[in-house]
Amino acid sequence: MRRRTPLWSVPVLWTVALGLWGLSRQDSVWRDEAATWQVARRSTADILRMLEHVDVVHGLYYLLMHGLFGCFGASTTTLRLPSVLAVAAAAGCVAALGHRLAGAWAGLGGGLVLGLLPAVQFHLQEGRPYALVAAGAGIATLLLVGALQGRAGPARWAAYGAAVAVCGLLNWLSLLMLPAHLATLLWVRPQRRLWACWAAASAAAAAAVLPLVLASRSQSGQVSWIPPLTWHMMIGPAVLLAIGAVGALADRPRPGRLSAASVGLPLLAVPHLGLIGLSLVQPLFVDRYVLFSLLGLALLIGAALGALVRAAAPRFPRAAPWLVPVLVAAAVLALLPQSLAKRSPASRVDDVLAVAAQVRRVKQPGDAVLYIPAARRDTGLVSPDAVAGLRDIALARSPEESATLKGEEAGPDRIRAAMLAQRRILLVTDAQQVARPVAGARDKVKAAVLEEHFTAVADHQVRGRRVTVYERLPAPR
Repeated sequence: MRRRTPLWSVPVLWTVALGLWGLSRQDSVWRDEAATWQVARRSTADILRMLEHVDVVHGLYYLLMHGLFGCFGASTTTLRLPSVLAVAAAAGCVAALGHRLAGAWAGLGGGLVLGLLPAVQFHLQEGRPYALVAAGAGIATLLLVGALQGRAGPARWAAYGAAVAVCGLLNWLSLLMLPAHLATLLWVRPQRRLWACWAAASAAAAAAVLPLVLASRSQSGQVSWIPPLTWHMMIGPAVLLAIGAVGALADRPRPGRLSAASVGLPLLAVPHLGLIGLSLVQPLFVDRYVLFSLLGLALLIGAALGALVRAAAPRFPRAAPWLVPVLVAAAVLALLPQSLAKRSPASRVDDVLAVAAQVRRVKQPGDAVLYIPAARRDTGLVSPDAVAGLRDIALARSPEESATLKGEEAGPDRIRAAMLAQRRILLVTDAQQVARPVAGARDKVKAAVLEEHFTAVADHQVRGRRVTVYERLPAPR
């Protein structure tokens, strides 16, 4: 007897196809991905030393990417393919959840929809850890639902705890899935034994992540750029919750019954509400931190699609099976402009590789290079061949030596003296439309010396960054 193709395989293959489409984004890499790129190319010892000072929250992800870069080489494919496969796995989990809780069409619809959600499309091709967290959340939720459906055992609960712990080590804010799962348990009201098993697995996962949470508090300055919570920042979550609520109503939720609504609505709502609550204490509201919650939204949309097929089937038995494919195709067409935009270099604030190529074109033997702010040094860290032969005159200790992301620069007086000894300087900075006012003593000295003693002879703005060539003014007679 011929075996049927598993339903979850269709959304998986669909999402992989979406992810591979325009994967290189025209060979562009933006500043967040540049951090992954340059750290992943360091030695394991250098990465561990760096984590003592900065980015400890991404330590596991950096070590994973270090291994992949070592095996397959540094490229945009190696950088982004893990995210593609992770979102595909998450789509498979949504499909399996929808199938179990609301029927085949709900599973198929939810799995296909996940990869089309705009925020998911952004992170589908992003060299950062948030897609991996989404995959882990999908696996953990699928394991929990299996346990609630009677397939509970020590191995399942151990796998659940491990999945939650790995998510937490990739981004500890993903532990917000635990109160979401708690809400599902409160809705379903399982037996005491299941409560005890869930509590033990959750406590073990939280304990495994606790050292990372404590270590990250000493590096809290890294999120100082996040603005305080405002009302307009909650418009997006409110819209998502409204859409999710419609899907939940279509599933006809009832207390005590395990359903798409009892799983999807808490998974969507609780992480958003939890992040809003945390942001009242310390600004942390960035939507990518709870990207995994969109699995709940996709599950609820799938439930609504399944309900639509069931409602149409008695009157239109031949047309009903085509509803989900037709609606998904319509969504693809409606979102096509946005999908194309997200696969363009312009979808990100800058392009490190493009500005590195510009530096390579304009540099001359004997030139020096400066970066304002120092974080723009990632230009040379990602493309060292582009700055080969250029003297980084502000740098005192390299990123590897200083165990930092951007290196350690000399004091203002030494930078000034080094600049005045140059004939030509290449300045790499942000394009005018995204540049912030110059801040910090070192950067102010760089800008002042260039203005007083140099003149700009060439200026190139490339995809969110800027390369300006300065030549020394003749000494006054």
